[in-house]
Order: sequence, then structure tokens, then C-alpha cells
Amino acid sequence: MASQDWFEKDFYAILGVPQDADAAAIKKAYRKLARKHHPDQNAGDAAAEQRFKDIGEANSVLSDPEKRSEYDAVRQMARGGARFTAGGPGGQAGGGGFDDVFSSMFGGGGSGQRVRYSTGGAGAGQPNLEDILGGMFGGAGGAGQSYGGGAGFRAPTGPRKGGDLTARTTLSFRDAVEGATVTLGVSGGGQITTRIPAGVKDGQKIRLRGKGQPGDRGADNGDLILTVSVEKHPVFSREGDNLTLDLPVTFAEAALGATVSVPTLTGGPVKVRIAPGTPSGRVLRVKGRGVQVKGSPGDLMAKVVVVVPQRLSDEARAAVETLRAQDEGQDPRAELFENASR
Repeated sequence: MASQDWFEKDFYAILGVPQDADAAAIKKAYRKLARKHHPDQNAGDAAAEQRFKDIGEANSVLSDPEKRSEYDAVRQMARGGARFTAGGPGGQAGGGGFDDVFSSMFGGGGSGQRVRYSTGGAGAGQPNLEDILGGMFGGAGGAGQSYGGGAGFRAPTGPRKGGDLTARTTLSFRDAVEGATVTLGVSGGGQITTRIPAGVKDGQKIRLRGKGQPGDRGADNGDLILTVSVEKHPVFSREGDNLTLDLPVTFAEAALGATVSVPTLTGGPVKVRIAPGTPSGRVLRVKGRGVQVKGSPGDLMAKVVVVVPQRLSDEARAAVETLRAQDEGQDPRAELFENASR
């Protein structure tokens, strides 16, 4: 869209190319200047940073054939190359002419340079007013509201969609995994009740269609952008769609093997097999007991944690001392030091 900058800035001069430069010349000039003035090459240089922005703006207009054509027409208007007489002979018109329109558009008030156009007759070969203004205001010469008497221009009209709203809510870990219905307070004292889908993550944003501000008559409402915070759980954590937990086992269970129960978030406990000689830190997978998302659900990942007893009976102490005697001469840290010296 055209702006006041198009009247004030010479994009050809900024890129250092002539007005009849082709696309290849414009591209080459832009790349050369962009490398020279890039902020990474000119750290802390405010002038270079502004120059880089100007170069980017110039390239965005001149590299686009449609924008470039519109820019050239607007620049010709600014130079007084095209004239318009809104009304009868001598340029007198009843009501506001295009001088006033452009003054209000670009802050000119009633003074400064006056831009005039001629339509038909002697105006042949001049820029087409409807094409110029249609591009500037998003119109395409189709139906719409007409302004200014004779050769008017048309701006698109129609009902506008309502604005978006933002809100935050906090869910328990279980509600985030399983899904929940929540009631949210909105501006003006109203409330919105909506369903949060299963599997929402901490910090995730959810777009609730049509729950924002009302639109114009005949237009859609805006949306509500909801940011979700999820509370921590005392047992379960989450990695993607998998649920994780630490599974305490005794030394005997880890050494000799055992079948133990593991809690799940979405149902009763399940049994898992601890193989003999299972070390602390090994992860056991329970398929399909993670987050129940569409498609393939996640798994439950149980990390074995061997529990060291804080107190030993005389019999237990004697058994451990016997085990220590049998392990005499074995150094479980030998490989650790060997690898550390590499």
C-alpha cells in the first residue's frame, strides 16, 4: 500500500540504480548494499542500521512489479506531472475536490503542494486515477463507496470481523492430560465456558474461534487466544506425549528380579517385570499409558530407582557384610577412571 514515504523517498536513488533499471540490476544493487550495511557488519552503528532498513524498503517496492508501477505513478503525481480538474471549467467544483482528499490523506491541510489531475481529452496518457487510488486503498475498480463527484474512486467496504481477545488459565496436571471444561471471565463481567482438549502443554496457546469481540453486523466474531499454565504433579512428569515417573525398588528386587506394580494417571496400576541385576536408572516402558492424544497415544516411562535402606537390622547388616566380603577385590569404578583418562 502506498504511503507518505512514497512521496518523500527516492527508492531508485537509495539503491543507486536508474529509473529504467531492470529486475536483475535492482536485485544486484540490493544484495551489494545489504551486505555492506548489514547490522552484523556494523555493530552499534545506528546510521548503518537505518540505511539497511531503507535499502530493504526500497527493494521491497522496486522488486515487485505491481508495487513499482504504483510507486512510479505516485512519484509522478508528487512531481506535478498529472493534473485533475474536479468539476466545470477552470477547475472549480461544488464540494471537496481531490486536492482536499490528498491533503487529508497525507497531512497537507489546506497548504503546501497541490496535486491535480486531468481525466479524458488532454489527459490521455496520464496515470489512470482509479488504478492509482484503487491500489492505494485496496480497491480493484469494483463496486464500493464513491467519493468526490466526477471521476471518483472506490474503497472496499463491508462488515469487519471482531477483534481478538487474550486470556490465561491454569489447569491441574491431570486436567491438562485428560482435557477439561473451564469457565473464563472476560472483559465487561461476562463469562465464557469452553472445552480444553486433552494433551495441552504448559505454556501452549489455544485459539477459540468466535469467542472474541463481536464483529460488525453480518461479520464473524473475533477469537479468544488462551494461554494455558499447567501445575506440576507430585508423581508424574511429561516428555512430549509420554508420561514419566520414578519407580522405587529395593536392592533385593533389583538384584534378584521381581514383578512390581506401577501407578498410571488414567487408570489402575499395571504390573512390570524387574529383571535380575537391573541397575538404578534403567527405564521401563509401559505402552499406551501416556497422554491419550489423537492417533497414537504416548507411553508411561518408569525409571528404576534402587532404594538404599536407612536402617538395617542385625541380620540385614550381617547379610550385607557377607555380600561385601564376596565383592572384595572388585572395583565398580575401574572403568570410570579408565574412560576418564582418555
